[in-house]
This record gives sequence, structure tokens and C-alpha cells, in this order.
Amino acid sequence: MDIQLEKLELIKKLAETNDFAVVESIKKIFQKEKKDWWNELTDEQKADIEQGERDIENGDYVEFFSFIDPYLK
Repeated sequence: MDIQLEKLELIKKLAETNDFAVVESIKKIFQKEKKDWWNELTDEQKADIEQGERDIENGDYVEFFSFIDPYLK
């Protein structure tokens, strides 16, 4: 299937429609695509992530396998 042809057909249908709900639905699809998950986080979640990044940079972390190793024996 040719993507350019599909897009042109959609453009034609969009130009011909008088259904506002269709236009709004298409707008919502494109808005969802552009959302950045970071902007969806609370300030507290952002602060926690940033603190975690600082901890890693400072070497303040535990390797995964050293943490679970006692449970594997």
C-alpha cells in the first residue's frame, strides 16, 4: 500500500467532511502523538526521577545482581 496515496485520500476526505466530530477526533490523535510522558508526571514524580539520576551520577546505587544474589542461593 502506498503511504502517500493513503495520506492524499485522507486529506480529500477531511476536506470534504462537515462533521466537526471527525475533525476533532483527528486532532486528538495528533495531539496524543506529540505528548511527552515527562509532562504527564507530577512534580513529585519528576523530583524523584531527578534525585535518582543524581544518585546514579554520584555512585550511590546498588547493582541489581548484588541485591538479588542472596535470594538466588
